[in-house]
Amino acid sequence: MLVIAAPGQGAQAPGFLAPWLDLPGVADRLAAWSDLAGCDLIACGTTAGAEEITDTAIAQPLLVAAAIAIAASLGGGAEPSAGLDHIRRQADIAAGHSVGELAAGAIAGVLDPEDAMRLVGVRGRAMAKAAAAEATGMTAILGGDQDEVLAALGAHGLTPANVNGAGQIVAAGTMAQLEELAARPPAGARLRSLAVAGAFHTTHMAPAVDALREAAASVTVRDPGMVLLSNADGAPVSSGRDWLERIVTQVSAPVRWDECMHTMSRLGASALIELPPGGTLAGLARRALPQLARVALKTPGDLDAARALLAEHSVPEHHENSHTPDWRLLVAPAAGTFRADGTGPDAAPGSHVGAGAPLGHIEARSGRKPVTPAFAATVLEWLVEDGDPVAAGQPLVRLQPETA
Repeated sequence: MLVIAAPGQGAQAPGFLAPWLDLPGVADRLAAWSDLAGCDLIACGTTAGAEEITDTAIAQPLLVAAAIAIAASLGGGAEPSAGLDHIRRQADIAAGHSVGELAAGAIAGVLDPEDAMRLVGVRGRAMAKAAAAEATGMTAILGGDQDEVLAALGAHGLTPANVNGAGQIVAAGTMAQLEELAARPPAGARLRSLAVAGAFHTTHMAPAVDALREAAASVTVRDPGMVLLSNADGAPVSSGRDWLERIVTQVSAPVRWDECMHTMSRLGASALIELPPGGTLAGLARRALPQLARVALKTPGDLDAARALLAEHSVPEHHENSHTPDWRLLVAPAAGTFRADGTGPDAAPGSHVGAGAPLGHIEARSGRKPVTPAFAATVLEWLVEDGDPVAAGQPLVRLQPETA
């Protein structure tokens, strides 16, 4: 089984699009999508400097456009739709990191590339505006014990905005909170401040959620034509409408790329192709999923290797989604201390819980936050115990929704 992966913000580099413009149709696609995105994609991807393409309103549409356009070229065909159709027939799983989810959705056939570009233009501008409202930022934490890192973030009121696996977590919050973390870093961890405009995938982005939801109301979606993973919990999404709602709410919720990679492994993925600007996700897979064959598309010269990987690892019957798991993670709604009440961890694996059943609560600075599923489910695995410190977005319990 082969994964097509689209990278997120931070992967861009000055001039990365230049060599791809020689491929048939790529320049035309980018020119047509520029008006929809609200920026000159060709100029931004070729001649713009590092500072300009770090701007959230520029970086996000640039990355999504590059991923979709090159995915279409990878698939072949004179039109993007033909190339993407071919990719859906050959590849098995699509996944995107953060804003890359919009590219993955277009590749999986949930929405048209044009709608993806309209949405990412709104998303980028809205997140840039939200980031300007308060001095916030993000810090990469490399190494250290994951439980200790998450506990430290919770103690400082920070959000694990990206849990990327392979020993990498990105903390997000106010600059004051990040400075406190830097003064008392978790044992064995290295900290690196990121050059981003604000605390993405946290409650600081709540205004952007409203803007994106308004734009999404006019978008037509279809159910995915291949397995499509969600950053919310790593689970495959079978409904186009569900996927679109997740895309909207993900703006202010943590990215669980570690869970996406966990699902890739559970589904039996054997290879991964990372779309341009490739390298970041292939690097995480190299450390977390060393059994995967990998190709990172950095220049057109990598296309032959990627096509060979497609031919070798594709599974023709992937459309049946016969191995798609339906589990979901219930995560902490805030940083604090987990307390079991009601059913709580006393519900052993195999126990049934109803929609809205009290599984516990988080004792947070802002008050008591209930932990309840929005659906009837079977408990698969508890990931915390009563009294454990937790960070916002930290997984608490793995559930399997019950079908009607």
